[in-house]
Amino acid sequence: MSAVSVTNAVAAAPLQIVLPEWTAIAPVLILALTGLLLLTIDAIWPGRNGNTTFAIVSALGSLTALAVTVWYLVSGTGQVGGSITLFSEAIVVDGMALFFTAIFTSVAALVVVASHDYLAGHENAASYYSLLMFATLGMALMAVSNSLATVFVSLEMASLPSYALVGFLKKNRGSVESSLKYFLIGALSSAVFAFGISLVYAVTGSLLLSEVAAGFDDGVAGFAGVAGIGVLMIAGGFAYKTASVPFHFWAPEAYEGAPAPISAFLSSASKAAGFVVAFRVFSTSFMPLLDATPAIDWALAFAVLAVVTMVLGNFAAATQENVKRMLAYSSIGHAGYALIGLAALTAGGPHNGDVMGAAMAHLLIYGFMNTGAFLFIAMVEYWGVGRTFEDYAGLSTKAPFASLAMAVFMFSLAGLPVFGGFFSKYALFASAVSAGFWWLAAVGAITSALSLYYYSRVVKALWIEQPNGNLDVIDSKPTGLYAAVIFAAVATVLLLPGFPIALETAEAAASALFA
Repeated sequence: MSAVSVTNAVAAAPLQIVLPEWTAIAPVLILALTGLLLLTIDAIWPGRNGNTTFAIVSALGSLTALAVTVWYLVSGTGQVGGSITLFSEAIVVDGMALFFTAIFTSVAALVVVASHDYLAGHENAASYYSLLMFATLGMALMAVSNSLATVFVSLEMASLPSYALVGFLKKNRGSVESSLKYFLIGALSSAVFAFGISLVYAVTGSLLLSEVAAGFDDGVAGFAGVAGIGVLMIAGGFAYKTASVPFHFWAPEAYEGAPAPISAFLSSASKAAGFVVAFRVFSTSFMPLLDATPAIDWALAFAVLAVVTMVLGNFAAATQENVKRMLAYSSIGHAGYALIGLAALTAGGPHNGDVMGAAMAHLLIYGFMNTGAFLFIAMVEYWGVGRTFEDYAGLSTKAPFASLAMAVFMFSLAGLPVFGGFFSKYALFASAVSAGFWWLAAVGAITSALSLYYYSRVVKALWIEQPNGNLDVIDSKPTGLYAAVIFAAVATVLLLPGFPIALETAEAAASALFA
């Protein structure tokens, strides 16, 4: 495709705008320019406490990138007439890339708004916001990566700023310790991932995803062992990025030690970034292995990962007394639900697009409800109330609207009917049953029922239990944090009537990968 076409229907005369091909990556470029602009402002006015200025620039950059992404997605850019490829096919813009970029930029915008109050009086606000923008940039590049080389580079671009953001509270021992653990485990994971890529290259002779698939189509006779180890290592790298068992142990430490807005960012956007590359790489490059080389059954490996991740994540969350750690383990459980999108794939399966599309739709709703829940915790940390369920007792008497929003997040994460999480889980489990993986859906339903126990503990503490005297420290309502929490709740509710559209868009984007 030689140009980017976007259509704006006005009355009976549709207006078609033809843009240069390179503008297909406009959201990526906007995020990059926003990060550089933040550094430029800080360089021109060094030492100036411009928290508000940096927050406004970051929010405008994120929202502009989101607006362009949604415009492209609605107009069919990269979908009608085929995907758009750039840089010798190393970059691809299609429905899946745009869908996930919308998730990244939405979460980033919410986190930026919430961070304004969280960083009040901090000396290095420019560094914080620029790192946040560059991490989002790396995730957006992960979404458009069409080569194992660009996948690895973009993954590192997202990871390196994330390590720094986790340890941003340099005077907080827990934050620094969490950042160090996150970095060391991430470095090991990157090494394993890179070695897996090298083995796949040795077998297929290419790093482009389509050419890797063609190489596997030609057969791997004599190299099945090498290919199998390479695929396994790459799967391990993705499992680390998505905090899936048994590569999950960094997540509770990192989420607890990081500033709460960053915990929201990592548990939602970073997780979605891991899944977009996993969906693209395995559905595009490794599908031939399921048919031609039954010994390399990576779908079965993901099925096992999905089960143990759902079970361990939810059971571990049920034993926590710290609300932040509970949500950390909860996010591991939700990674297990999204893994069904890979585990239920079969060679030539007619339901592949439906299963993966349902997983994508779940990640969209999860992005809002999980981000909102962590931002509520950020508000509680801002007040200095405490982190346990007991500390949350009676908080609704001081912050009724925010507590109502938190109840929406908890019930939606649990998958109760009339909440967004119910529809996304129902679509995911139903598509798994249609594909013949009823046992995955059964495990998901059982663990979702278990999750209601620990999610309801938060609601009980907020609305039923009596205050224990620790709420006297609340003397203000941070505007940015409040606005972000309420907006996330509104978005979660609005996704109820809009879910069919989101699901249809996600399924169409996923089905295009199997066409």
